[in-house]
Amino acid sequence: MVLRSATLSNGLTILGEVDPNAHTAAAGFFVRTGARDEPTPIMGVSHFLEHMMFKGSAAVVAQEVNRRFDAIGAEHNAFTTIDMTAYHAHVLPDRQGEAISLLSDLLRPALRNEDFDEERKVILEEIAMYDDNPFWPLYERASEAFHGGNPLGHRVLGTPESIKAMDVGSMRDYFTARYSPDNTVLALAGKVDLDAAIRSVDSELGMIPPQAPRNDRVASIHQRHEFTIDSAKATRHYLLGLAPGPSARDEDRYACMVLCQVLSDSDSGRLHWALVEPGLADSADVSLDMHDDCGDVLISATCDPEDAAEVESILLRELDLVAQGVRDDELSAVRAKVATMVTLAGERPSGRMRRLGGNWAHGLPYRSLTEELRHIESVTAADAKRVAGRFPLAPWVIGRTRPAPA
Repeated sequence: MVLRSATLSNGLTILGEVDPNAHTAAAGFFVRTGARDEPTPIMGVSHFLEHMMFKGSAAVVAQEVNRRFDAIGAEHNAFTTIDMTAYHAHVLPDRQGEAISLLSDLLRPALRNEDFDEERKVILEEIAMYDDNPFWPLYERASEAFHGGNPLGHRVLGTPESIKAMDVGSMRDYFTARYSPDNTVLALAGKVDLDAAIRSVDSELGMIPPQAPRNDRVASIHQRHEFTIDSAKATRHYLLGLAPGPSARDEDRYACMVLCQVLSDSDSGRLHWALVEPGLADSADVSLDMHDDCGDVLISATCDPEDAAEVESILLRELDLVAQGVRDDELSAVRAKVATMVTLAGERPSGRMRRLGGNWAHGLPYRSLTEELRHIESVTAADAKRVAGRFPLAPWVIGRTRPAPA
């Protein structure tokens, strides 16, 4: 497997992890823009734009977009996060050119007034759907509290107020400024013809001028806070904690990922045996969400309201105990499981494409899957203890959602 790269004259980057033995090809445009790059009054515009891209360009009407992807047998989708937005497709190798052309057309959206008004209703319905799940309002409030006034606390979907107040002119301005070719990568993986891909994307997008978008991203100064939500929609007790963790560029991210897995592995993690197996909690989890310049450790549990105090006490105890060290046997098992998860994600070209594009969006140098596995498998008990000392798993923010009193 070989990595090749090229940069168009307007700054658009092309990266290809070429595997001539693969049976499929994956392509995806990754734009280094997400919820943290949005002015607060138009919070949610990145995700709203993701929807609008599928409404067609000047040459293609909305009804044709998905039909054309279906016609070439593509698995296609898009996603928006705090840090990036991506549009991708997975096809047979002889459909590579058509897939890139269709993805390129997404990046030339018409942004019609009538489509904007129609899709606004869809976004508001999506926000309402997430609000019906007690976990999401809890997570959003906790994230806002944890990050203070930093845009890292923005809601990816936006708020009903920001979506209702947004106008298509503000979206067009945001698109022009942020969806710049010098803020975009085309990531390719599998059995791809990189030279043909370069020619195709240059023909499709090479005429778009660069905008040299400003990158005002700064790490948040984490805040401490504790709160409880009484929810008429909740029948269970939800607990969520947030603590600082390593960034996507921090070499300690591997040790932190392994440490999180020691706690929350679904079959043998410490929280499984302390909370789930005895029947005290429905679920208990610790995970790392990484950004360019910082990371968030998410700690969560769901349980019967009557067990809430005991579950929270045991959870905080286990977080404290893991900082004292991990056993070699549990570390060995977890390293193997994390390595398997990473390998499975990289088995398909679509997984390697997403890793390639995501790492570029975070400003990371290229590492092959083999190199990634070597870093994971080299994590020692001393590394885990050191990272637990550097990033204590004691939550800075603790939020709870419980059923509203009758």
